[in-house]
Amino acid sequence: MATTSSRQVKAAGKQAGQEMKQAARKPWVIWLARLGYVVRGLLYIIIGALALRLAMGVGGGTTTDPTGALDFVAKQAWGKPLLIVMVVGLAGYSLWGFVRALLDPLGRGTDGKGLAARAGNFVSGVSYGALIIPAVRLLQSKPKGPSTGNPQGIAEKLFSQPAGVWLVGAFGLFWLVSALAQWQQAYSKSFMDDLKTAKMGADEEKVAERLGRIGLAARGVVYAVIGWFMLQAAATADAVRAQGFDGALLKLSQQPYGQILLGVVALGLVIFGIFSVMCARWYNTGPK
Repeated sequence: MATTSSRQVKAAGKQAGQEMKQAARKPWVIWLARLGYVVRGLLYIIIGALALRLAMGVGGGTTTDPTGALDFVAKQAWGKPLLIVMVVGLAGYSLWGFVRALLDPLGRGTDGKGLAARAGNFVSGVSYGALIIPAVRLLQSKPKGPSTGNPQGIAEKLFSQPAGVWLVGAFGLFWLVSALAQWQQAYSKSFMDDLKTAKMGADEEKVAERLGRIGLAARGVVYAVIGWFMLQAAATADAVRAQGFDGALLKLSQQPYGQILLGVVALGLVIFGIFSVMCARWYNTGPK
């Protein structure tokens, strides 16, 4: 009896898991996820384009982060309608991050590699979901507030905790590991596993591969700079040393040949944004 009951529980659990994965592939979930890729891409295109203008010495150039990119949109004549679309897209991409992390519709599994990928998806869900707050504030014509995930603010809070220096250091290592993951994907082309390559033409697949490799490599550079300065903050117990996306790009511009370096990375971020927009069509939303 106990064995039969155990089997029934396992069978029920397996069926429930399958039903949840099917729910994760509902048309409205997939539609929101695809809109989310477009919005993510737009944010990176804005960040990269503004930094590229700065590198080229063109007026209006600056370094910014996703929250700053939302502020840029809000200040345009067409900003409010686009912000509404972006709020929906941010919610969709955040939801898709949680779906991938918890329901695993792509079949990542529960081995070390699979759990690491799903943990990254969870972090993505949190970070993009947090961007909804400043976007809504901007829709209400209120100040956007501090940048979401501002490393200086995070470092200050962590320093106030027991073992705060170690926590800040761990946060820095997280960014460095994330950078390595970006570079690994760019080198191995493993990101292509998530695209519907079977339905892509040869030229389309080649374009996807090139855009993805360049974009991921550029994003990895920014992640690495953020991680490095977070470690510097931990080593000196000085939260001011921590840098966010905008600060990392500014630091690049201050290095030898900084304008060239910033220009290359900024162009890479624009390319990553284009890749993300194209993922709305290319991305695989379930097992191949």
